Amino acid sequence: MKNWAGNLEYSSAEVHRPTSVAELQELVASATRVKALGSRHSFNTVADTDGIHILLDALPQSLVVDAAKGTVKVSGGISYGALGRALDEQGFAIHNLASLPHISVAGAIQTGTHGSGVNNPSLAAAVVGIDLVRASGELVTLTADDDEFLASVVGVGALGIVTGLELAVRPSFEVRQRVLTGLSWESALTNFQGIASSAYSVSFFTDYTGDTIPQVWLKALDTEAPLPDLFGATAATTAMHPLPDMSAENCTEQLDVAGKWLDRLPHFRHEFTPSNGEELQSEFLLPLDQAPAALQAVRGLSEKLAPLLFISEIRTIAADEFWLSPFYEQQSVALHFTWKPLQPEVEAVLPELEEALRPFGARPHWGKLFTPGQYDFAALYPRFEDFRALVQANDPSGKFRNSLLDSVLGVAVTS
Repeated sequence: MKNWAGNLEYSSAEVHRPTSVAELQELVASATRVKALGSRHSFNTVADTDGIHILLDALPQSLVVDAAKGTVKVSGGISYGALGRALDEQGFAIHNLASLPHISVAGAIQTGTHGSGVNNPSLAAAVVGIDLVRASGELVTLTADDDEFLASVVGVGALGIVTGLELAVRPSFEVRQRVLTGLSWESALTNFQGIASSAYSVSFFTDYTGDTIPQVWLKALDTEAPLPDLFGATAATTAMHPLPDMSAENCTEQLDVAGKWLDRLPHFRHEFTPSNGEELQSEFLLPLDQAPAALQAVRGLSEKLAPLLFISEIRTIAADEFWLSPFYEQQSVALHFTWKPLQPEVEAVLPELEEALRPFGARPHWGKLFTPGQYDFAALYPRFEDFRALVQANDPSGKFRNSLLDSVLGVAVTS
């Protein structure tokens, strides 16, 4: 088996597709090493194992809205696209979506995946309950009242296999989308927070060369004021793709045409569900107030980065309270890099990029390419030692571990 991007061949000895949670529990309890796979949208080995892989797509699928509580209970393997369609049919929505709607809910939340918006926290922030199969095979349900909840939601797969989630929902809403072109770097750096706050969600697309940012995507609630032109950047008069040479046919509708939240918050249409992607990805999250200086540092590497980049996206995310969330107690800016499928070259330049971002407190996205040895995780995450102790207590034999988690958490100490 390979991941979505095709850059990683998994090293598992066996693959199982349980048809019930009870069967899943038995598999986990009897395994020496085990990992679950969802939409396989990780670009590194965070979901790899040399033991058994468990695919969750054959488990019973459910989606139950509790309108009185304002929540929906879903199976962990459901995709955000399927969740969005089902919620909207019942008049509900979730607060945010990632760029691609085909990723699985459980996998996205476990790795700290996010949408965009200065006041919009990550996808994990919608979680009010989580069902996990622990290393012992026990099925547990955690809520905000439980001590381990804030450690387990963004758990990087180290605390169990997610079988179900309860998410907060809101009434369905409509969004308008506008693409601006030609924003000068000078204006962007001088007015970054103001521009990033000018709509419900704002994304900058660049390769860090030249004097201008080619595209700025603004997504606004239809109840908000008309979307602005900003600092000399002007609205595109035709639909755009983040990559200037690509057709916009697979992108969500633009040109200020209002539409449902699930058809505007992602950058790409739900019906365009890529089976694989010839790209690599990295992403680094740092305090929002560090954005101008950090972006200047990245621009200083543009001659090395641009030949390897398809595009880079810059977004913002509100703070949350999950111990290993890249947004833990930190309103953040995300520097996302979509690389060409040139892994040796990308891995060669990553340490220099990571070193340039180190002074700004950058945290890597857990599911994308980064260099674990470049980070002092205990310094970046105030609850890191607590998380490590909890992992040791719940999985003393390292059943859910792999080489990446060992490099982050240290090798499990077997009792």
